Amino acid sequence: MRIFSRMIFGVVRWAARKGLRDESAEAREDAEDGIVDAEELENAMRMAARQEGMRGETYAYWYLRCAGYVFIARNFSPRAAKGEIDLIGYDGETLAFVEVRTRTVRDGDLSGLPELSVTTDKQRNVVRTALRFLGERHVKECPCRFDVVAIDNRMGEPPELRLHKDAFSPQLKGW
Repeated sequence: MRIFSRMIFGVVRWAARKGLRDESAEAREDAEDGIVDAEELENAMRMAARQEGMRGETYAYWYLRCAGYVFIARNFSPRAAKGEIDLIGYDGETLAFVEVRTRTVRDGDLSGLPELSVTTDKQRNVVRTALRFLGERHVKECPCRFDVVAIDNRMGEPPELRLHKDAFSPQLKGW
């Protein structure tokens, strides 16, 4: 199974060799429109960011599959509740709840590391959603942890990925 994961990740990595965001499509759309009003530009930027996030999650998914994770859920949202967990899977005997953060880095941009955007409120939300997942899926007792995958996306370069295993602890957040 790891051979298959490595092959697929090779294809995903090749596709992302020039970054995760498709700036050419956005620029092309703006050029065709001539003058772009602020609302259209904002919507186009929001859509590009959403696509970049989805591509980042796919990149992280196949990277972690190569690392031995076995996933059981992707983009889990509990019924009638707020929150989402990007990836849920086993790393050995441990059930890992993975938050993926992707940030585009432009020249001279010092906006910070993507992993720093997992605030205390976001951690609380992820822990609450993880509890709902365990309840809804009737998961037997097993060790659990919360991982963060940070992806730096530089235009024209392959993304840089950092995996932070056990990035935060639910005991500190009222688990």
